[in-house]
Amino acid sequence: MICCEMLNRKKCYEFLNMRKKQLLLLKLGIVAWLLVVYVLFTYQPSTPHLTQDGDKAQSLTHQVDKLESELRKQSDFYNSLVERLRSLQKQQEEQKSREEAEDLGLQDLIPEPPIQVLPVLLIACNRESAVRRSLDLLLKYRPNQEQFPIIVSQDCGHKPTRDAIMSYGDKVQLIQQPDLSDIDVPVKEKKFKGYFLIARHYRWALNQIFQKFSYEAVIIVEDDLDVAPDFYEYFSATYQILRADPTLWCVSAWNDNGKPNLVDIKNGSSILYRTDFFPGLGWMMTKELWDELGPKWPRSYWDDWVRAPEQRNNRACIRPEVSRTRTFGKKGVSNGLFYEKYLKQIHLNEVFVPFTKLNLTYLIKDHYDPVFDREVQNSQVVSLSEVKSDRLSQGNSYKIVYHTKDIFKRTTKALGLMDDFKAGVPRTGYHGVVSFFYGGRRIYLAPSNNWQGYNPSWS
Repeated sequence: MICCEMLNRKKCYEFLNMRKKQLLLLKLGIVAWLLVVYVLFTYQPSTPHLTQDGDKAQSLTHQVDKLESELRKQSDFYNSLVERLRSLQKQQEEQKSREEAEDLGLQDLIPEPPIQVLPVLLIACNRESAVRRSLDLLLKYRPNQEQFPIIVSQDCGHKPTRDAIMSYGDKVQLIQQPDLSDIDVPVKEKKFKGYFLIARHYRWALNQIFQKFSYEAVIIVEDDLDVAPDFYEYFSATYQILRADPTLWCVSAWNDNGKPNLVDIKNGSSILYRTDFFPGLGWMMTKELWDELGPKWPRSYWDDWVRAPEQRNNRACIRPEVSRTRTFGKKGVSNGLFYEKYLKQIHLNEVFVPFTKLNLTYLIKDHYDPVFDREVQNSQVVSLSEVKSDRLSQGNSYKIVYHTKDIFKRTTKALGLMDDFKAGVPRTGYHGVVSFFYGGRRIYLAPSNNWQGYNPSWS
C-alpha cells in the first residue's frame, strides 16, 4: 500500500514539474514577443540624407512592412507553440486518466480505438449443401457481425442455393451476379468454361465490395472451405502488417504443404511466414490492390494470372504454418485436381491463437529477411536419404539443396510435398526456399547459393 502511495506521489510530482516547465516556457515566449514589439515600435533609425517628403514616406512604409513581417513570424511561432503545448497537455491528461483508471481497476472503461471492418466475401454458385456447411462455420466462429459482415455473392441463378443463403436471414447479406449470359470461350478451351465464368463473377463481386460498399479490404472465401476457430483472429492481426508493409500484397489462411506430417502441429500453430507464392483459398486483399488489378482482370484462370510476375511484382503474401482453412470441394471446375493426394489431407488448425495479442512485426520484410536468410544459411546441409532415415538430431534445422528443376521435383515427390511451379515459383516458396516440418525437424528445401531468382520456364 505504501509503495502504491509513493508511486502515485512520484507520478504527481512529475506531472506538476512538467506543467511548471510548460508554463515557464509559455511565459518566456510571451515576454520575448513583447520585447520584440517594443523594440520595433520605439526604434528610430537615423536618416540624415532623407530630406524630401517622398523619402520619408518610403522609409516609414519600409518600417511598417518590416514590423508587419516580424509580427507575422512571431504570431506563427507562438500559435505553433500553443498548439504543441495543447497537444502535450491533452496527451498528459489522457495518460493521467489511464493511470487513474488503472489504479481504480477501471481499465475496461477506457475506450478502445475504432475497429477495422473486414467483410467476408463468400463466392457461391449452385452447391446448396456446401454453402450451408461454409456459412455454418463462418457464423459459428464470427466474434461479431459489425466487424465481420458476411456477404455471399451468388452466380448461376440456382434457386435452391439462393434459398439456402436467404434462410440465414440478416446474419448474412446476399448479392447476385446479374450477368448470367453465356460466355464466349475459345474452341480449345470449351471444357474450361467454368474458369471463365468464375473470373467474370470475381470481377463483378469485388467491384461490389470496393466500389458499391466502399470497404477498405476484404477476406475472400469460396463455398467449399472449412475455417478454423481463430480464422477471424488471424486476419484481424495480419491486416495491420499488410497495411504497414508495401512489399506484402495479400494474407492467406492456406498452407499448400499443410499435411499433418509436414507441419509442426504441436508447437507451430502461431508460426507465420512470408511466401512469394500466392496461396489463395481464404485470403485477404486491400482496395488499393483491387484498384491495381481490377482494370486488367483476366477473362479466365484468375489465380494463375495473379501469380504471374507482372502482377506479383516481387511482392509476398503471409501464410501460416498450420492452415486456417481446409477445402472439402472435391467436385468443382477443377474436377478434383490434387484433391485426394494433397488437398483432402490438409490439417485444419484446432488451437485458438490470440494473434491480436502477439507482436507480428517480425513479418515485415526488413525484419524478416535477415533472420530467415540467416536461418536457412546456417542450417546443416543433408541429403534426402538422411532426412527420410529419421536419424538426424532433434532440435536442429536442416537444409536439402537443389540445383535443378528435376532435383526439386524428385525431392518434393519423395517427401510428399507439392511439386508444381507457377511462373517458376514453388508452392510456399520464399527466396526459392520451401520450409516444412518432417519427422519432428525443421527442413528447408533451398536453392544453391548462386541462385539468381525464379525461372518462369520452371512449370
